[in-house]
Amino acid sequence: MALDEKILRILVCPKCKGGLEYDRDKSRLVCGSCKLAYPVKDDIPVMLEQEAERVE
Repeated sequence: MALDEKILRILVCPKCKGGLEYDRDKSRLVCGSCKLAYPVKDDIPVMLEQEAERVE
């Protein structure tokens, strides 16, 4: 089951409040501004900065 499109439209980066892109292949939400990727575990976004990974 994938993330609900309604949820994806309202979620923002907890650090900068910018928009997020859903990377379905790696199961994560990516903030282009902060260069952080938030994991999605069992279809639940983990929106904690300490759980995010840096992306290039």
